Amino acid sequence: MTILVTGTTGFVGGAVITELLLQKRKAKAIVRTHKHSFKQATYVDAINAKTDFSQALEGCTTVIHSAARVHVMNDTSASPLEDFREVNTRGTVNLAKQAAAAGIKRFIFISSIKVNGEATVIGQPFTTQDPRSPEDDYGQSKSEAELQLLEIAATTAMEVVIIRPCLIYGPGVKANFAALMNLVSKGLPLPFGCITDNRRSMVSLTNLVDLIIRCIDHPKAANQVFLASDDHDLSTAELVSHMAKALNKPIRLLPIPLFLYRLAGKILAKQAVIDRLLGSLQVDITHTKTTLDWQPPQTIEDGLKQTADAFLQDKS
Repeated sequence: MTILVTGTTGFVGGAVITELLLQKRKAKAIVRTHKHSFKQATYVDAINAKTDFSQALEGCTTVIHSAARVHVMNDTSASPLEDFREVNTRGTVNLAKQAAAAGIKRFIFISSIKVNGEATVIGQPFTTQDPRSPEDDYGQSKSEAELQLLEIAATTAMEVVIIRPCLIYGPGVKANFAALMNLVSKGLPLPFGCITDNRRSMVSLTNLVDLIIRCIDHPKAANQVFLASDDHDLSTAELVSHMAKALNKPIRLLPIPLFLYRLAGKILAKQAVIDRLLGSLQVDITHTKTTLDWQPPQTIEDGLKQTADAFLQDKS
């Protein structure tokens, strides 16, 4: 069995192929840069509706597709949704159709919880039974890809597995999570003392990779949608406190009232940022655990410690 992995120079795909090779599994990479260390790799200059994947697919039985166009800060595109669709929807469907024609047995697609939506009410987490309700262009492109992949599975012999992770963290994490960890690492008083009633689901890179690899062989994974998390939700205040402990820093949370955050969000036109900071996004992974007989192997404390250690090493 040879496994083809896309997105191998990225956060998730790189971790997946590294773990596969550590397990002595046969794995091939699709790369979009000549700067890589993989012994078996096929270069493509883009992943879109026109890409020829035939060389990469040759001799493979499974595809793990993690490559995607992700969020672009200050995007100046005239049509962001079409740009997301070109890679995340049309590129994915093109790869899947070629994979099915090449006799690939299973296609594992790394989607996003954004297919479900952006927020939940406390005690009402997202489940796989909920209707798709994406609110941004990225989530929309992933949702459209999911629907077309399931159509391909229904009309060919290829099985499809869809995994929707929530916020992913781990060594090398970027964006808002890294910015928050950098802030906590300074050991200064932080204004999160009143953000205690929200709940956010997260998934460590270790847990996500373990789940992806479980889906390679498990017979009950075929044509299923799985949500992914650590199965341990935190408030913003709890997350910051856990980060401080992992970084071996003192923590002092100032009790800034929530209405001041909302006021600042309106004044600064940063309402979406404030909503994420104060709001909840929970996922229920009961279906994932029972169907695959799977439990997240890494605790959230160990995941944050691993992330913090890598963060500190990069700073040194």
